[in-house]
Amino acid sequence: MVIGNATGCSSIWGGSAPSIPYCTNKDGHGPTWGNSLFEDSAEFTYGIFLGHLQQRYQLADLMEQALENPISEDLKAAFQGWLSNPNDFENSKHYGDILKTLLPHYLDDPVLSKIYKSKMLFTKKSYWVFAGDGAAFDIGFGGIDHVLASGEDVNVLVFDTEVYSNTGGQSSKATPKGSVAKFASSGKKTAKKDMARMLMTYGYVYVATVSMGADKNQLIKAFKEAESYDGPSIIFSYASCINHGIKKGMVKSQEEQKLAVKSGYWPLFRFDPRLKEQNKNPLTLDSKQPDGSFQDFISGEIRYSSLAKDFPDEAEKLHQSLERDCMERYEVLKMMAGFNPSENIELP
Repeated sequence: MVIGNATGCSSIWGGSAPSIPYCTNKDGHGPTWGNSLFEDSAEFTYGIFLGHLQQRYQLADLMEQALENPISEDLKAAFQGWLSNPNDFENSKHYGDILKTLLPHYLDDPVLSKIYKSKMLFTKKSYWVFAGDGAAFDIGFGGIDHVLASGEDVNVLVFDTEVYSNTGGQSSKATPKGSVAKFASSGKKTAKKDMARMLMTYGYVYVATVSMGADKNQLIKAFKEAESYDGPSIIFSYASCINHGIKKGMVKSQEEQKLAVKSGYWPLFRFDPRLKEQNKNPLTLDSKQPDGSFQDFISGEIRYSSLAKDFPDEAEKLHQSLERDCMERYEVLKMMAGFNPSENIELP
């Protein structure tokens, strides 16, 4: 796995000594992590991806060249197996491991020697952009959009705190209407940018929203689908933040994430372009009908309750409008999913 991390909260708790969340397995294999600037995490990761892609193209050319020469049947079978599965993790690793055992016996051959020196490229790698909502919705949106629109197999994970967290809690395009943040001290007047629905319009981008506290199985399913999809993907994760001012405390973050989904504030869904090839609806709505607890949910966070305290009339207007926006979004998703949550409907 190759991770290009935007500068922000995730790069602080995800890349600071002496403890980081990335580790190796029993074989010593694990993620390669790099930190970029605020605005270019997508381009940074995409550049690494393109560099490796060109190296693997050259590797494939060398294997094709080797197959034109007299070689053992074992080598021929391994080359053919790899060339048939370069973008399949399991098979590329399987045939690559075979080649690692066979090729050291043929290092006198210049072509086979070059292939062996490129053994780090045998296994298909996974490329991920890690970004907050500021870097994804706002300052770095152009790069994210460009990389996803390329159609290449690059994945994006957005930690959506709905505010610029690391730099002091400024409003971003992911900040919802009626939420208090820096540059929106009397409540943000405009709606949150619906980036997930925007990216679904491409038709070939895998898009999902997840909330760990609400549905861990759905979260894991989304990650597995995004990883297995041979194309661009983006996952928006609901990320509790100290700037939310959760009245129960940050220790209740998982519970708060569950309430966000139950209330309809954060719907869960997965958009998988592969389902269209099966004549099925690509959108699966994973969360249930909102349970009517929307106002109770937002009143449990200071970013909303402080507005009601300081500007009660404005708060009532904005918070009712926010609820209407969220309920309308759920109804739109329900229509797009064919009115049937968690079931794929065959298209006519």
